[in-house]
Amino acid sequence: MNINRKLRFQLLVQNWFFVVLFLMLVVLLGYFASQYRVAKDITQANRNILTQGSVNVLKQMKAPINITVYATKDDASSGDVFRKGIVDFFARYQREKKDIRLTFINPSEEPKLAQDAGVKTDGEVVIEYQKRVEHIVPPFAEQEITNLLVRLSRTNQQAVMYLDGHGERNLLGVKNHDIGEFGKQLEAKGFKFANPDLTIAQAVPSNGAMLVIAGPQVDVSEVEVKKIKAYLEAGGNLLWLLEDDNLRGLQEVADYLGMQVSPGVVMDMASAQYGADARVSFASLYGEHAITKNFMLRTLFPEAHEVTAKGTDENGWKVSNLVEVAPNGWLSATKLAKDAKPEFNEANDKRGPINIGVALERTYGKKGQRIVVMGNANFLSNTFITNGGNLDFGVNIVNWLAGDDSLITIQPMPLKDINVSIPDTKMVVVTAWTVFHSFQYFIPLGFMIAGFVLWWKRRRA
Repeated sequence: MNINRKLRFQLLVQNWFFVVLFLMLVVLLGYFASQYRVAKDITQANRNILTQGSVNVLKQMKAPINITVYATKDDASSGDVFRKGIVDFFARYQREKKDIRLTFINPSEEPKLAQDAGVKTDGEVVIEYQKRVEHIVPPFAEQEITNLLVRLSRTNQQAVMYLDGHGERNLLGVKNHDIGEFGKQLEAKGFKFANPDLTIAQAVPSNGAMLVIAGPQVDVSEVEVKKIKAYLEAGGNLLWLLEDDNLRGLQEVADYLGMQVSPGVVMDMASAQYGADARVSFASLYGEHAITKNFMLRTLFPEAHEVTAKGTDENGWKVSNLVEVAPNGWLSATKLAKDAKPEFNEANDKRGPINIGVALERTYGKKGQRIVVMGNANFLSNTFITNGGNLDFGVNIVNWLAGDDSLITIQPMPLKDINVSIPDTKMVVVTAWTVFHSFQYFIPLGFMIAGFVLWWKRRRA
């Protein structure tokens, strides 16, 4: 083909036009990439994005967060990439909250700064929010960091008081029926505990966030009951976990709250689908309340009792139902023996759904007063706390009673353990080494050789 000056000029214009269009496309894609971000995590445990609980915590933190890492510089040649790992870890938080500032300080170069900050370990992380500071030492996961942020966010620093000395489920106990695991989770979220002895103290301390009564096994003395009622009359908050309809001397408190509890337990025949006894109820409906707002986790309540409360002009309580269970079950009129077969009695039993928890609220002086009564203490026990959303529901209750409504959220769950354990035998070790290094070296090298051979054949053809 004869190429004259005119054709050459047309080809030149055409080529430059293509180059200009290509550059415009690159700039346009860069612009859109800076304006819009789309991320998809396909890992089993969502290791590259935050859980919704962590996102909710960051949303309610309005002030900037300053994160200072006191660590020596990375030495990539020796495999030390600690700082890079920290940057990648907190990048997930920075994507959700733009005013998180991450700073690195080398303690060997700036020993005075490390000393002033109270740093004791290389790699220690100091997180500051609204002049409140906490230290944490790696390794840590999302749950530890988000719990730390919850503690920094907590505005109510008053202690959670609990009644003791009557066989209650202990907030620090390790037995199966205790609620010590729940107590550990509360401590991780910034709560502190107090154990006033009401047989000696003049009154229930008024500087506590709430009083917890967790299923006493013997009667509470009349002196203690009067102090508890006086505490409520003075605007104190209360979490009452019931074992059964035996109130153990606290009838006067129940009357003051306008509260009643059923003698019989809930029977939920749907439990058989999960391999559980009919006396174990699974929550199906939650009431309209701050505690249960957007709460969609399944909760489990073994041997639950119906709880009702009635607000009157005299007591001024606003009553809200929290949890309804057994929509296809019933409430037995009387207590059943452990080995008795559950059968519905049309004359005496009550068809479901059955409400097993109430929240009471009223205005007292310049502050609000809040009370939660649950017809089941078992759901927070060490045996059942890890089932479904029991822990989340319990933490929501305590956050609401403490007045930290903004912290009522689904708690971040720990990542699944997906470590690979290799038996220590020669054959297995050789096999594992071959598999791992095949993907790292042999397979890529094979592709390179195959590509070179294919190119060489085509060139010679």
